[in-house]
Amino acid sequence: MQVSWTRFSALLVCLATMLFWSSTVSAQMGPVKVTVAEIIERDLASGRAFVGTVEARRHSSVGSAVSGRVEQFLVNEGEAVTKDQPLAKLKTRNIEIQIAAAKAEFQLRQHELDELNNGARKEELLESEARMKAADAAKRLAAAKLLRVQGLIERSAATREEIEDVSGVSETATAMHLAAKAAHDLVIAGPRKEKIAQAQARADAAKEEINRLEDILDKHTIKSPFDGYVVAEHTEEGQWIESGRLVAEIVEVNPIEVRVAVQESYVPRLSLKMPAKVDIEAIPGQTFDGTVTAIVPKADEKSRTFPVRVTLKNPQQADGTPLLKPGMFAKVELLVDQKSHVLLVPKDSLVLGGPKPVIYVVAFDDKTKVKTVRPVPVQIGISLNSWIEVTGDLKAGQEVVVEGNERLRAGAEVKTEAAKIRQPNPTVSKARATKPVASSSDAPSATRPAE
Repeated sequence: MQVSWTRFSALLVCLATMLFWSSTVSAQMGPVKVTVAEIIERDLASGRAFVGTVEARRHSSVGSAVSGRVEQFLVNEGEAVTKDQPLAKLKTRNIEIQIAAAKAEFQLRQHELDELNNGARKEELLESEARMKAADAAKRLAAAKLLRVQGLIERSAATREEIEDVSGVSETATAMHLAAKAAHDLVIAGPRKEKIAQAQARADAAKEEINRLEDILDKHTIKSPFDGYVVAEHTEEGQWIESGRLVAEIVEVNPIEVRVAVQESYVPRLSLKMPAKVDIEAIPGQTFDGTVTAIVPKADEKSRTFPVRVTLKNPQQADGTPLLKPGMFAKVELLVDQKSHVLLVPKDSLVLGGPKPVIYVVAFDDKTKVKTVRPVPVQIGISLNSWIEVTGDLKAGQEVVVEGNERLRAGAEVKTEAAKIRQPNPTVSKARATKPVASSSDAPSATRPAE
């Protein structure tokens, strides 16, 4: 019994000694040096991935507006074409002959119009005036003869037949004078405006006939409606094609679109010009930036999904061909989960390994002027660059330990130094979703730090 008591006393002495030296060492070491950063508050939006298909922005089946024989087929399947570039040419000899005849007819009608607009020539005016003067002289001569004959009748020196003959000549000369004067007046007045209008209408009709034929001639050259690529050929040189028959198919692939089926519960959260991230399964390791350009306001009744179109630039490969091609499988991330007033801390401030992640928050005692730390269990959420969303007994502006937190304990005294960490610039996070949504039952999955 005496031996047991002696051993117990020796153990108590050893424990007391250890506690004494432990407190002495701690006092000699002083506060723990740590690096800290402030908790920040942001508005965030987490992304959700949806399955989509790459589609051409425009797809045109180009046909012929006229019938004819293909004289030249100028493109091949897979070739790039520009707007208004000829795809095929039909024989045009017959229409060219018709255009030449129509131009000759137009020249004739134009000359007729010019003739009316120019009026009488100087020589025609002189001729008309001379005829009028001649008729006037003939009228005066006939009138003088009539007076002489009338005097002879009074002296019974002329017969009744003679006076009738002279009288008829006088009347004829008077009428011819009136006719010559009227003709001269018409020459001076020029053509009637109705005649000019008729000639103008005939000239205009001839001109429009030329335009009609030239339009038909232009349709004998089938052109590309926009910049793009030939994806199908429907004719060959020497083949006869009827009006309306297909010649080639053209697709526009820059910019290119991705068609996405979005569940109805997410559609109210979408808006035009919303940014989107696009991953192409055939091009791993590369992400493309796009923009929502259309939200079709009609759902598929079977799947209850709405078509959404995302437009993005299509990079070119070294050989000049487009990198993204219609029909490729795509995963599109849309920012559909909005969060306001989210607390963010640096990822390095998390202490993992326990039941919950822990953050050491710095507290300052105004009386003792000493800084200590207290552990705060948190739940983590969306990650944004080197920052991560946390929820717990925290508030914006508090300091958390970023470096040196692995050796801390509750209530430990610390000496702080500000960490050099770049804060996130955007107020809206473009956090990536790790799991694509294939149906409405899928739940969002935010990016989390590795434990």
